[in-house]
Amino acid sequence: MTKHALLVMDVQPVVVDRYPDPAYLPRLREAIEAARASGTPVIYVVVGFRPGFPEISSRNKMFGALAGSGAPFDEKLTRVHPDVAPEAGDVVVTKRRVSAFAGSDLDVVLRAGGIDHLVLTGIATSGVVLSTLRQAADLDFGLTVLADGCLDADPEVHRVLTEKVFPGQADVTTVAEWVAAR
Repeated sequence: MTKHALLVMDVQPVVVDRYPDPAYLPRLREAIEAARASGTPVIYVVVGFRPGFPEISSRNKMFGALAGSGAPFDEKLTRVHPDVAPEAGDVVVTKRRVSAFAGSDLDVVLRAGGIDHLVLTGIATSGVVLSTLRQAADLDFGLTVLADGCLDADPEVHRVLTEKVFPGQADVTTVAEWVAAR
């Protein structure tokens, strides 16, 4: 029997604030509430680093500017947006790169929970969602992407990924359709 988990990825205030869509968090909250009501585990994924950023190479184009910057890492940056915050019993996984699997214990959490199908949401479609989808597919997880549970800075990139790329490895649906099927 297939066991699903809803992944809520990179929905930290510092990220959400860069993608102004007032309907996004209420829509995501609807998916989270439906998951909980159906007994589907909700797993949050946040990006975070240790003080001094020892996990980051200066060669890394996305995070490299932090390496050796001397800037302190504020642990508050790893908190999930309060509108969709974790509840008691929800797992929060900290990743060190773009994919939810990179530098995290996500695979261990999923395997220990007998989870074999992931429902992906998050910001950004071309970042954490794409990277996690590719790695999860290679790890033989079943996949669903909630297209409107994802955001991207470029609407055309979001459209191409959700309509043309993701369907090759995942079922793509909307939050409303997924909620109705619970």
